[in-house]
Amino acid sequence: MPPDITYQHPLFGGKISCTFPNRFQDVSDIREVPDHQEVFADPNRDESLIIELLEFKSDVADNESAVWFLHDLASEEDAEGTLVIEQSGVLEAPGVTYYNTPAVVTTAVGQMAISKGRQGREAQNIVKVYLANLRLKEVDTDVLITAYEPIVINPLSESAVTVGAGVAVPAAQVGCTPMDEVFKLAVTSFRVLDWSLF
Repeated sequence: MPPDITYQHPLFGGKISCTFPNRFQDVSDIREVPDHQEVFADPNRDESLIIELLEFKSDVADNESAVWFLHDLASEEDAEGTLVIEQSGVLEAPGVTYYNTPAVVTTAVGQMAISKGRQGREAQNIVKVYLANLRLKEVDTDVLITAYEPIVINPLSESAVTVGAGVAVPAAQVGCTPMDEVFKLAVTSFRVLDWSLF
């Protein structure tokens, strides 16, 4: 299998860009995606990458924001067994600067049991979740970049039909860029090209 080809994807009508492998397909070509989200998925690996624009959460401290959003996501997804594996300190993103104020970035990696779509708890997969929060305080926006990587696919999950049940095959083993690297590339390449979006 040829190695992943990465390229810069225009997002939100070209007002933002982000680089990641082209094996991730635009989900909006298949189903409706909310306006504040860009969702990409690799159906062959059941991996996904979501870029989301949210209203700035001023009551959440910078150094806790990625972990806060990870727990918020887990509760939205009705996830079980959520575990925070690692989190970063607060970093500046000089590539995302508004009037000389760089965005503040924190990241967190977690693991949780979640179901696909409308499937119930009996069909939960164990998934590793990578989450970055880019805080664009000057424009009252929290940007979330979230990557999902399956660890164990439940035989009852609809994912089992495509990728098979059991322990997921590591990306590198099939010539794909590992999800942690896809995530890092997406975060470090994230650029706002037109601030009028906010």
